Amino acid sequence: MMGDATPGSMRSFAPAPRIRVVLADDHAVIREGLKLLVNAQPDMEVIGEAVDGEMALRVACELTPDVIVMDLSMPVLGGAAAAERVRRECPVVKVLALTVHEDRSYLAQLLKAGATGYILKRAAPEELVHAVRAVAAGGTYIDPAMAPALVQGYLQSRRRLRATAHEVLSERERDVLVRIARGNSNKEIARDLGLSVKTVETYKARFTEKLGVRSRVEIARYAAEHRLLDDELDTSAP
Repeated sequence: MMGDATPGSMRSFAPAPRIRVVLADDHAVIREGLKLLVNAQPDMEVIGEAVDGEMALRVACELTPDVIVMDLSMPVLGGAAAAERVRRECPVVKVLALTVHEDRSYLAQLLKAGATGYILKRAAPEELVHAVRAVAAGGTYIDPAMAPALVQGYLQSRRRLRATAHEVLSERERDVLVRIARGNSNKEIARDLGLSVKTVETYKARFTEKLGVRSRVEIARYAAEHRLLDDELDTSAP
């Protein structure tokens, strides 16, 4: 006689939920191509479409997809305005911007507005699929083709920030910075400048905020890069 089946042998497992996607583009041919690509994935499905920015916002809020793949050059409402309204009115929906724009300032604008992904229309199909998965999982996706421009922009902004910040350092902030860079303790700096340790810490807090440096290693590097260690120090009291 056959024994009773164990509970484990009768257990069935529900398939993992699919990533629900809305496509927003004013070109029907592009939407159809994207729909075929997305629906061909075992873990994705297109649940809605939109032909302009206002419709994209309405469909996103009505269907609450995991991701809305949205062209940023649609009529009525497009670009940063659409991403910002989706974020504000239906924040559970992730926006993956689909665009021809390769300008890093445009990318920064979109990310600030609320897009969590940015992919170029010339990207390979597998890149779009990867981007949808990454954004749906809560990550941020930036098209790899944008990486060089982003790195260059970051380096330029850091150089501008440091040059500008250096110009706004007060004389005492500069004195404290240089002494820290030379390895002096706060107590030694206070003694040399005729200040209290608390005052030295205040000057340090001010210049680290201005320059975006935190550790003593970063302070020393900044001082070396700007040739501050070659300067004569003011040892008089304030």
